[in-house]
Amino acid sequence: MHDEVAERPCPVHEVFPSITRHERRTRWVVGITATMMVAELVVGTLTQSLALTADGWHMATHAGALGVSALAYWFARTRAQAKHFTFGTGKINALAGYTNAIVLALVALLMMIEAGKRLLAPVSVHFAEALPVAFLGLLVNLVSVKLLDVDEREVEHGQGRGSRDHNLRSAYFHVLADTLTSVLAIAALLGGRYAGFVFLDPLMAIVGSLVILHWSVGLCRGSAHQLLDLVSSEEIAHTIRARVESLDDARVVDLHLWELAPGRLGCIVSVLAREPRPVAVYRETILAAVEVEHLTVEVGRCPHHEAA
Repeated sequence: MHDEVAERPCPVHEVFPSITRHERRTRWVVGITATMMVAELVVGTLTQSLALTADGWHMATHAGALGVSALAYWFARTRAQAKHFTFGTGKINALAGYTNAIVLALVALLMMIEAGKRLLAPVSVHFAEALPVAFLGLLVNLVSVKLLDVDEREVEHGQGRGSRDHNLRSAYFHVLADTLTSVLAIAALLGGRYAGFVFLDPLMAIVGSLVILHWSVGLCRGSAHQLLDLVSSEEIAHTIRARVESLDDARVVDLHLWELAPGRLGCIVSVLAREPRPVAVYRETILAAVEVEHLTVEVGRCPHHEAA
């Protein structure tokens, strides 16, 4: 049996043309979120606004999670050429995305618990003092969302298959969650101040938490697929099999396809044929059909009883 292995994947900054842009934007959002967090905590303490203080601590958890995203980009970039990473550092981003998804779910659950307590025991909120900072928080979150709203085509696979940067998506969902809670908080504060609906504050928190929990589950599932090396695309696997088996009597007996990093695939193909062609022929056939970063092709001759 003959085999040939593609070269080690390129460094992360070459594999991901937009990775430095993602890292730079994430750092900006970390700085903006941390600044707004301090402002909310200070103003909330001075005005004795529990709602504003709670939102400040909520932003603190997100600032920490966004810091994890920024750290993941830095670690992946600086360790890109480390030889002990067999297939490069692409999965570090998926690991950070998965971790942030768990944090996002925990934040949502804690918000729901706190909201339940407030429904049972209402807390007096200083609506007039909290509203201006809440509006400022919404503006900051909208700016952060715009910074992280990167077109998915920037990390799209060469064959048109969308492949997502789970680390960037986790950061995006964190600021999107902040934006949602800011909108709901403003609605609750307006309703409480002008209509006396104090119950809106915890009720809106529950609604926002359910939406955030839904986002976190989807993000957790997507990043887990990459971490567990699930087949990234059944369509691409079928294409590889069909192209190889179109060569005379070639038969694909084993095929492994997984995602090394956003938009970068690894593939191992075992081929049997009555009259095997050179390995380069099968490699060129596969690479002409799909873009694979790390490709291993094994070619063997069919046993006589199978060839008959």
